Amino acid sequence: MLEEQAWEAEQGFLAESLGAFCRDRAADFQEVAFSRESWRGLAALGVFEAAVPGAEVGAAELVTLVEVLGDAVFPGPLCETILACGVLPEPERQPILCGERIVCVARDGWMPFAPLADVFLERGEDSEGRSACWRATPRAGWQEVETLGGEPWGHGVLDRGEALAGAPRAALLSDLARSGYWAAAGRRLLVEACEHARTRKQFGHTIGDFQAVAHPLAELHMRLVAARGLVRRAALAIDAGAADAAVRLGAAQLSAAAAGLLAVQTCHQVFGAVGITLEGPAFRVSRRIRHSVTAAADLQSARDSQLRQWGLEGDGR
Repeated sequence: MLEEQAWEAEQGFLAESLGAFCRDRAADFQEVAFSRESWRGLAALGVFEAAVPGAEVGAAELVTLVEVLGDAVFPGPLCETILACGVLPEPERQPILCGERIVCVARDGWMPFAPLADVFLERGEDSEGRSACWRATPRAGWQEVETLGGEPWGHGVLDRGEALAGAPRAALLSDLARSGYWAAAGRRLLVEACEHARTRKQFGHTIGDFQAVAHPLAELHMRLVAARGLVRRAALAIDAGAADAAVRLGAAQLSAAAAGLLAVQTCHQVFGAVGITLEGPAFRVSRRIRHSVTAAADLQSARDSQLRQWGLEGDGR
């Protein structure tokens, strides 16, 4: 508790400033999948500055901001932009920092936000198994793809260009941001479900009075708190340049992914049929969590990193 209070005292101002912006733009997040106006407004707040090499702010501040964005279920290529800001040189980085250019970071032919993108990169691993990033150009004939989360994606073949420096740290920050977003979006879903459980009545009682509803929500709360704590500790390890920062981040990724998916399962059970209606309070959140977690190709690397620290090797499953 003391550690959480210290974090809030240190990062509270950042969270409040961005939270006010998100509350003002809340209607945009519900009605459309992506708003360029809101994206430019977000960029104007300097959210992506933490990803720039040598910036005064770092991973801890980035996590604070992403937690607010996850709570608001802010749409857009957040993690892709963070990666790009860490690898592209200054002249190319500036219009991305300003929100004028949209980034697509492709992996295995899948291209998030490709229909909107101005800048294409490809992420993968180098010959030594380290995170790597290259410039990329999609070949003609790539296809637009509908996604569960409502994000515009594409799929096709890319021509790989030059390798970009700074990819290992940029990938750490991108994965850290994604993990923080999952935990925060899961908590948002939990809050909505708890409010529903306090007001929805069955058999003369609010459904939150029943153990079959209250106990899963309590367990979910603990899982989300644990995930948030692991994400924050990973951020501090990255800022400190700790040797085990990548391992800590792997644990945070797995915890946040599992907690986010548990939030989807648990909260849909609490909401019942209203949980899968487009106009309801849950589906717009849960579909983005499920899409983002299932589309994360780097979770196997996180699993392998956890196995290796115990002298075990991943089996690819």
